[in-house]
Amino acid sequence: MMDKTFDPAAVEARIAAEWEEAQAFRAGRPDRAGAEPYSIMIPPPNVTGSLHMGHALNNTLQDVLARFERLRGKDVLWQPGTDHAGIATQMVVERRLAEQQQPDRRTLGRPEFVRRVWEWKAESGGTIVNQLKRLGASCDWSRERFTMDEGLSKAVLKVFVDLHAQGLIYRDKRLVNWDPKFQTAISDLEVQQVELKGHLWHFAYPVVDEEGRETGETITVATTRPETMLGDTAVAVHPEDERYRALVGKRLRLPLVGRLIGIVADEYSDPEKGTGAVKITPAHDFNDFEVGRRHGLAQINILDEEARISLDSNAEFLEGSSPEPEALALHGLDRFEARAKVVALMEERGRLVAIEPNTHAVPHGDRSGVVIEPYLTDQWYVNVKPLAERALRAVRDGRTRFVPETYEKTYFQWLENIEPWCISRQLWWGHQIPAWYDPEGNCFVASSEEEALAQAAEKHGRPVALRRDEDVLDTWFSSGLWPFSTLGWPEQTPELARYYPTSALVTGFDIIFFWVARMMMLGLHAIDEVPFRTIYIHALVRDEKGAKMSKSKGNVVDPLDLVDRYGADALRFTLAAMAAQGRDIKLSVQRVEGYRNFATKLWNAARFAEMNGCRLDPAFAPGSATQTLNAWALGEAARAVTEVTGAIEAYRFNDAANAAYRFVWNVFCDWYLELAKPVLQGEDGPAKDETRRTIAYIIDQICVLLHPFMPFLTEELWATKAREAGIERPLLALAAWPDLGGLARPEAEAEIGWVVDLVSEIRSARSETNVPAGAQIPLVLVAPSEAVRERVARWGDTVRRLGRIASIDTVETSPRNAVQLIVRGEVAALPLEGVVDLAAEVARLKKEDAKLDGEIGKIDAKLGNADFLARAPEEVVEEQRERRDAAIARREKVRDALTRLQG
Repeated sequence: MMDKTFDPAAVEARIAAEWEEAQAFRAGRPDRAGAEPYSIMIPPPNVTGSLHMGHALNNTLQDVLARFERLRGKDVLWQPGTDHAGIATQMVVERRLAEQQQPDRRTLGRPEFVRRVWEWKAESGGTIVNQLKRLGASCDWSRERFTMDEGLSKAVLKVFVDLHAQGLIYRDKRLVNWDPKFQTAISDLEVQQVELKGHLWHFAYPVVDEEGRETGETITVATTRPETMLGDTAVAVHPEDERYRALVGKRLRLPLVGRLIGIVADEYSDPEKGTGAVKITPAHDFNDFEVGRRHGLAQINILDEEARISLDSNAEFLEGSSPEPEALALHGLDRFEARAKVVALMEERGRLVAIEPNTHAVPHGDRSGVVIEPYLTDQWYVNVKPLAERALRAVRDGRTRFVPETYEKTYFQWLENIEPWCISRQLWWGHQIPAWYDPEGNCFVASSEEEALAQAAEKHGRPVALRRDEDVLDTWFSSGLWPFSTLGWPEQTPELARYYPTSALVTGFDIIFFWVARMMMLGLHAIDEVPFRTIYIHALVRDEKGAKMSKSKGNVVDPLDLVDRYGADALRFTLAAMAAQGRDIKLSVQRVEGYRNFATKLWNAARFAEMNGCRLDPAFAPGSATQTLNAWALGEAARAVTEVTGAIEAYRFNDAANAAYRFVWNVFCDWYLELAKPVLQGEDGPAKDETRRTIAYIIDQICVLLHPFMPFLTEELWATKAREAGIERPLLALAAWPDLGGLARPEAEAEIGWVVDLVSEIRSARSETNVPAGAQIPLVLVAPSEAVRERVARWGDTVRRLGRIASIDTVETSPRNAVQLIVRGEVAALPLEGVVDLAAEVARLKKEDAKLDGEIGKIDAKLGNADFLARAPEEVVEEQRERRDAAIARREKVRDALTRLQG
């Protein structure tokens, strides 16, 4: 006997263990040796991470694809693994050392610190993997990889050495995003722009003549970072700015420093912004760096690695300068302390023209929380331009496609304007760069120290001591190799031959630049083949009001809390059902609770079937059903399978989930079981036997249909129904996707569909015209066809019972004062005189229609206001759009009701 309720907490761990014991998710199973391969690579979560709602969405959608294709008989590899997450992991371990009052990283030294990190990884690095298992992720966990395991390290070495040999990896001095707390370069992805209230300081720089004497003329520049003026090497003005045209080519004396700097004409300067004159500090601003390159300006770095002023022994700063003692005294000050001092010194010298309040975006490290500095350092770079050209062609010629297609534009724009990729990081945790230096600074890149020593010996004609580069590679470098390094490359493994290129990638739009494009570039370069055929880009999961989830807002929803409360299936189904292409998900707990109720509805339907003797019969042939009701239900099941299949194939996860939901809840539970009750409660005989077997068969097909979305519930039901019937069979995870071709029966659909539509129209009309719930009302059929007369003869009792109809009569013309119903081209009517005040209902509905018109007009005015769209938060605009959609939908219902009443 089935349990009264389905308890996810009691079932999920047991079912997960059964899957694991059966190795259900293992790729290359002997029983699928000849099957078509299907592969998908998990975006490797950080080894420090724990499951958040973005992970839950991303992995639910991957699991839907993996389970769907496995059910379709394919040899599925869903490759799992984690990323070593350089900064994040180093930060976690350093914090742990501090909490345990252990020596810090630098006291321990590099080898010991790295040993401690591996120790932490072994103890605590598997948290997110276990959480993914709780979600039901059907990865081949036996193949789990790590971006610093031995195999991936070999791949990283080979790609680095090969790219360097081809001249595509090189060392250069350029500006990077510098984190002064961690003292490392970081990627754009690790930078957050934070709106801060600051100031715009206006400084007057004196113009000098050819001998360097001040002419009495000045140029006023404005800056948000006064301390960087110490490194100014020019002032730029727009070439067409009449105010400064005569000054272009002349020089200025840099206050406090005494350096003579030029006035250059460059379109970077905006005549409409500020004073129209811009101080140029190539070593401390990305835009200034480009201006400096165009005009051959010096690059003077005036900060050290901790963002303190560095002037002593700074040859670039001192060359051509005659700094005041007060300026030299700034050495060693923190940048913000130096900022205040510079402003004070400029004010003392009469060079401070004005101070304006200024709110602007300031870059911060996403992990350190400190202000990021554009910083001039020697770093390793990849010249990605040639690689990007191949990656662009691969999408343009259709070898890889984006879903939705609109994301191609994002991909194209970035690759068409791509800059060299900084791949070095000043950390200890990561893939150490395979470069060694001799005492003269010559660099030797090799796969091992022995090879580097051999290169050095060949160059010098004798053995030479070498020092290894201390930097490590950006984590995106190793994760960029993920689709093929996880399959054993650079070895030519059977897995690589079978599963590469992969079938699909599922990821978020925010890492198209950082990961997707890099996998495309590196895959094409290393293997001469795209890494995946399809890239599905999903949107964000927001809170129920449409705001981004963030800890600071306190609106973060923990997916594991929802799993604990409602079960993994309910959360998964919610995410899939709301995953419309290109649209963010507004997640509410009520939606998850609603889909938990859906699971309960199916469980109760299965219990109802059990109590009514509906048991699986392996010999049942659905195509031989003779009862119209059963033929209709089987045809509807076939239609649902077609809809779900097509939607998953098109990556329309919401359409797939909603098609399954409609069939299970509306068609099967609400209509089929309801219409079958008289048969199940009636006399024994062929009709009852067939109905029982049909119900059991459809429940079995529902289990398979819903399995990609709700694996735990369906696996439990599948096993329960097999036990009831005494059938031995494999796990549902390894079963076959429904093949219900040939079950469509148009004549059955015409009959039962008419009954369903008629009762639905009656219920809708009763609700819209405020007919009392308990009232029994008459129904008349207006000049019905012979087919309708026959249907009423067979199903009249059902219509009366389900529609609360007192009588069904036939008339030749539509009666007055009746609600008109059009059902599949046939006319019916509900005479309501004496039941409701029809005139009052018409007046009420007209009033509501006018009110809705007014509401829609107000919203349209807001959404048509460019100022509102620019100023209002994104979630407020989205809320207005949703209110408009709801009002339009309601107005359509009101107008339908008016049409019925006035018909």
